Amino acid sequence: MGEETAVHLPTPNEEGFWDASAVRAEMERIFDICNGCRLCYNLCPSFTTLLDRIDEKGDGDLKALEQADYDEFVDLCYECHLCYPKCPYTPPHRYAIDVPQVVLWARAVRAHERGVTRQDRFLGNTDRLGRIGTRLAPLVNALNRNAGVRALMERQLGVAREARLPEYSRRPFRVWWEHHRPDDPPGRGGSRPLVAPGTNGRVVLFTTCTVEYNEPETGAAAVQVLEHNGVEVRVPPQRCCGMPFLDGGDVESARRNAEYNVAQLESWVRQGYAVVAPGPTCSYTLKQQYPWLLDTPAARRVAEATRDLSEYLMELHREGKLSTDFQEVPERVVYHLPCHLKVQNIGYKSRDLLRLTGAEVTLVERCSGIDGTWGLKAQYRELSMKVARPLLRRVEEEPEAVVAGDCPLAGLRVSEGTGRTVRHPVRLLAEAYGLSAEGARPGAAPAPAAAEGSGGRTD
Repeated sequence: MGEETAVHLPTPNEEGFWDASAVRAEMERIFDICNGCRLCYNLCPSFTTLLDRIDEKGDGDLKALEQADYDEFVDLCYECHLCYPKCPYTPPHRYAIDVPQVVLWARAVRAHERGVTRQDRFLGNTDRLGRIGTRLAPLVNALNRNAGVRALMERQLGVAREARLPEYSRRPFRVWWEHHRPDDPPGRGGSRPLVAPGTNGRVVLFTTCTVEYNEPETGAAAVQVLEHNGVEVRVPPQRCCGMPFLDGGDVESARRNAEYNVAQLESWVRQGYAVVAPGPTCSYTLKQQYPWLLDTPAARRVAEATRDLSEYLMELHREGKLSTDFQEVPERVVYHLPCHLKVQNIGYKSRDLLRLTGAEVTLVERCSGIDGTWGLKAQYRELSMKVARPLLRRVEEEPEAVVAGDCPLAGLRVSEGTGRTVRHPVRLLAEAYGLSAEGARPGAAPAPAAAEGSGGRTD
């Protein structure tokens, strides 16, 4: 049994949040406990470096650490959050250790004092990058593959020249959605949904930046799978979840996005809709970070209503509402479990979903070392690849298998390291049903305009 929590971390709304001495005091308290425990040694570069510094500088005495050592711990943390489920002292234990949240707090205070860096401003604003990237997709994609341009990006913006960047789609997901009609026959000669949309549930799709700007076919597959199973889907206006801003300490920009998204989503939640996200970082942010960022009843209602896409589909299966009329089954699948899905403590939902199709699924639980913007930064390139190597080796051990994963950035790292294409589990599920998302592929012509009152328009 855990003990009553005796420590409180301030939210950005509370007095004292911007106090650098308060952050330092909390980090000292945590590091003192970590120094005695050492369970997380070799878990990640942050903990390994911290504990080595304590031994090297003070022969085990925490007081020998300087501010630079605290800053280094923060800089080396890539917010995988895996230390949280590993730690025996997280809430409700009275020690209430929450390292990922303290790191976000420390980054926020540092950015407040020194300003957000140019590197973090560039990488954090995914909506602006996405709008430009989709409007000029052929040009931007070509430039992102050009060695000279990438060398310049590394010098000016700190983006590692070797890191594979996402391709932009010429037609964002919202274009597909605006022309989508849920009563259309959805497959390659397939059938209409088995039951009317709304019979088995109602959801708001939080599309994620990657679906909106880079992989609209994943969003189309999600909509078609949900509707095939009698779920009504709505897609209200939305912005980036804000986690890329938090990576760079830009709490104010993250709060603005959170406020906008909560305002858009909460009215649907009040009507009984669940919020479903096909990206683990986004579902985690809505569930865990929005209540911390905003500290409002509305944010908590949205958090409680949020599900990862596979989590929601497996809930349908548990209730006997998920169709298993699969037509095409991948023989073998290597499935990578992303860190931000693992820390949601929901089990192996995507793996279990893929196994329902009849596929033989191998689970890989290794970090990709990219986790948001950290793995794209030039200064962490070598460390990032070191973290990712065990994952890449496991994928290479299955040369004939289809590779699947929920996290698009982890997928980029796997593609970069192995040359293999990584596909979201919902796309494999859509194919197993015999559904197709042809109209959502980059460069594809838009579908015919939806008839008035069809319900396929943007809400």
